[in-house]
Amino acid sequence: MWRVTLRAFAVLLLAWFFGNFVLGWFQQNTAKPQTQHDERPNRGAAEDQNRDQNQDQDQDQSCFCHLTGVLDDCFCDVESIDVFNNFKLYPRIKKLTEKDYFRYYRVNLKRPCPFWPDDGHCAIKDCHVEPCPESKIPVGIKSGNYNKYSQAANTVSDMTECEQAKELGAINSTLSNQSKQAFADWARHDDAQDNFCELDDETSPDSEYVDLLLNPERFTGYKGPSAWRVWNSIYEENCFKPRSVYRPLNPLAPSRGDDDGEGFYKWLEGLCLEKRVFYRLISGLHTSINIHLCAEYLLDEGWGRSVWGPNVQEFRQRFDTAETKGEGTRRLKNLYFLYLIELRALYKVAPYFERAFINLYTGNSQEDGATKDLLLQVFNEIRAFPMHFDEKSMFAGHKIEAKTLKEEFRLHFKNISRIMDCVGCSKCRLWGKLQTQGLGTALKILFSEREIQNLPEHSPSKGFQLTRQEIVALLNGFSRLSTSIHQLHHFRLLLKDNR
Repeated sequence: MWRVTLRAFAVLLLAWFFGNFVLGWFQQNTAKPQTQHDERPNRGAAEDQNRDQNQDQDQDQSCFCHLTGVLDDCFCDVESIDVFNNFKLYPRIKKLTEKDYFRYYRVNLKRPCPFWPDDGHCAIKDCHVEPCPESKIPVGIKSGNYNKYSQAANTVSDMTECEQAKELGAINSTLSNQSKQAFADWARHDDAQDNFCELDDETSPDSEYVDLLLNPERFTGYKGPSAWRVWNSIYEENCFKPRSVYRPLNPLAPSRGDDDGEGFYKWLEGLCLEKRVFYRLISGLHTSINIHLCAEYLLDEGWGRSVWGPNVQEFRQRFDTAETKGEGTRRLKNLYFLYLIELRALYKVAPYFERAFINLYTGNSQEDGATKDLLLQVFNEIRAFPMHFDEKSMFAGHKIEAKTLKEEFRLHFKNISRIMDCVGCSKCRLWGKLQTQGLGTALKILFSEREIQNLPEHSPSKGFQLTRQEIVALLNGFSRLSTSIHQLHHFRLLLKDNR
């Protein structure tokens, strides 16, 4: 009896133990998916947080998120240009444009607008350009191109300013026969050149020297109908726009209806290379100017002094993907495209400046030598850049058709240079005229390759020639593009810090 009872107790104990074991195993294994389920919301929250952070970062960097890779119409990529420009070329080109030869630019800011009645000049004080007093201009620059190769031109006496002015005013009557012949040759050659700009008459009494370092390009507050009409005229009347395209070419124009611009860009891609290049050059110039205005924005006028600096909000408004319906990236890429065009022109014209007789003359021989050496350093850096734009594909079709297209190209751009006389802000007009002439000079160089290659070895007055105005505009115009790309790097950092 006792033995049976003991056996039954053992069976019950074994059953109780086995049941608890099975129940524990079941709870553990059925709870495991629940544990995994509980962990999911935590991991999902982390993922959501990271995604939100990435979205915030993308939003802050949306001006640049698609600004990468190979540019259209050429084989160069954005990243290579950034490294080359910001670390190699920009420091040298900036130093070069601070030299006396490149800082003084002669310009006529009083030429009337040839296309519509003058609507008045900007009354904002920062629109004003302060001309440089004659006494501040280096004697070699004031003497012009006429005697820059002569020994007399390199001799500066201790005359008083009045005596200098009298002597310089009579310079035409003291030219040697050789200098007169050289000047006549240059004049005839300039008349026959493929000039892409309407050049100012340097002998006009309204032409004045301006110190570019004392009149920097900034946002002066000039805007409204006058500024709008200038850019609208440039895009609408001078970019080969057919009547079938109803969308405004001006990238700052409000879109019409639901037009997202895709139709326009399909049309643009269907154009021949030359006409597509023309639009991209104008767009790149417009973009570069807008970047300068965003980087040097009037932030404060308190206590009698103006404070200038970068305006991130203004930059976003002009280039942010969401603000511009994706067009901001195209604008920035056109800046890089224009940079390559002018870089190629500098590469092509290097042999002209490497001639021993081409002196960047100011009257200070030591300064002039240093300026020439620095310019040659710039050319050496440009030669080392491996991805240049190939301009040989332009105007390469049937001879008559190519000639006609090239002439249209030249006249359209020349017309744009005349529109710059319609800018109401004097400082904006100054920099618009200079940068337009710089681009026009670059085009002149690209289409004068044969003349540059056939330059005579020892003659300063035969063959391809550039005036001092063209040289100053070319280097300062390219410097503005180089500065724009350098400023883009600065805006990247500011947008990153602001997120």
